[in-house]
Amino acid sequence: MKSRLSALLVLALCATLALPVSAQTTGEKTVEEAYLQETLETLIIREQAHADGRDMKLVALQYIEQAIAEGRKGEGIRLALEYLALETTQVSIREAGYGRVTNDYPDVRAKACELLAEFPSVESKDALLKVALSDRETMVISAAIRSLGKIGINEADEVTTAISFIVNKYDLLLPDNSLAFESLVALELLHDETGALKDAAAIRMIMRIADGNYIKPVKDKARALLDKLRKSSGK
Repeated sequence: MKSRLSALLVLALCATLALPVSAQTTGEKTVEEAYLQETLETLIIREQAHADGRDMKLVALQYIEQAIAEGRKGEGIRLALEYLALETTQVSIREAGYGRVTNDYPDVRAKACELLAEFPSVESKDALLKVALSDRETMVISAAIRSLGKIGINEADEVTTAISFIVNKYDLLLPDNSLAFESLVALELLHDETGALKDAAAIRMIMRIADGNYIKPVKDKARALLDKLRKSSGK
């Protein structure tokens, strides 16, 4: 893996040296040069995302955050985030082929889910739904649900129904305050985005949290959301 990354860095250096002298000295970039830089950046990020170790994946996430902050949100970067968010779900690497999973990094998956909110699209929504419905770590599921709320796509109540199903499942097993709170935040974001939250399953879920075995701030959030929905319905 290190040799592959080294080769990529050499390519990046060669590309830089190949730029016109004026661009190298003034810092100005043509459209072609900017595209080349972004392509190389995406290539490096993709290789880091697919690396075996957790540290390299974290570096990929740092590079992605920097790219987003600087306005670079290409599809290649989104695909790298999708891979990181879904890695254990889609690709599980086990010791000797049948031992413990060696690529299980919940913090990486959660961060990738968080950053996917910066790429609002049906594709990002679908990837986050897969994470929310299949991941086993509540911190990852919570991050996916919050990002689903930020993206704001809820055709045919697909997202709100999934959120309700997830919260109800954990409510029966072991109520999770963080998961419940993030779900309430996501539902409120979806309500604000679409103008109305009319999914009966979601309403019942909010009521269940409001009267359930949760800490007071979570129950208060549920009751406040119910009140907000009630008031908005009369407008």
